[in-house]
Amino acid sequence: MLWKVQAGNGPTSYLFGTIHVDDARVTALAEPVTLALSSAPLFMMEVLPSSDVSPYIMQASLDKLLTESELQQVYEAAEVHGLPRDMVLRMKPWLLAMVFDLPVPQSPYTLDVQLYLQAQRAGKQVKALETAQEHFSALESLTLDEQLLILRSVLKRSQEQKEKDFELLIQAYLSGDLNKVAALDAELTADDLPAGLWDKLRVRLLDERNHNMSVRIAQEASKTSLFIAVGAAHLPGDHGLIALLRKAGLTVEPVVTVSGD
Repeated sequence: MLWKVQAGNGPTSYLFGTIHVDDARVTALAEPVTLALSSAPLFMMEVLPSSDVSPYIMQASLDKLLTESELQQVYEAAEVHGLPRDMVLRMKPWLLAMVFDLPVPQSPYTLDVQLYLQAQRAGKQVKALETAQEHFSALESLTLDEQLLILRSVLKRSQEQKEKDFELLIQAYLSGDLNKVAALDAELTADDLPAGLWDKLRVRLLDERNHNMSVRIAQEASKTSLFIAVGAAHLPGDHGLIALLRKAGLTVEPVVTVSGD
């Protein structure tokens, strides 16, 4: 998941594929990652943590949009995740789908946040690859009906199935195989959605954002050494960050190759 990036004879930077969870198996950083992070004066991540909750709140109330049975499922999932009902009723459906699809977090410190805090403690400059508006634009572009469709697809899945799928994703990540992570992430997301909706999400969530992020990474990497933390699904493929940075003339090579079973 760790790649060395260099623009010509410029400074060495590092691109690290993360997974947005707090599972101890992924937050325990390997030594090459720690060394790479300590070596770079500038830390970049998709978007900086913020206390602004406005991107997550909608004007409508969820109890007016779901059936009684679906609403009960939402309340049950909210209880599992420790979320109060009045808050859940105002949360955007796309966000609820994301929350309910994951195990209950044990802390607020996902891998990305942990890296951000380490960079701050080390006195590094921190910078976002995207504005908050850009970061949420893909999900905000979904109609309310599309958001509800995604939420309903998550509500249909049992907690046992969610936990099984999560474990598959963690194991794929730990294997170090970027293509496996991307394929599994796509499979788990696309399985329960209409093909057209998944294609729209893939282009907006990955392809378009990857283009913007690659331009900003290339600009910064020509000036100083960076440590860039982005979701692992953004790295592989013809429209992934590795290919786009290479196309922009940068050298991108794996730091450590880990082979999985």
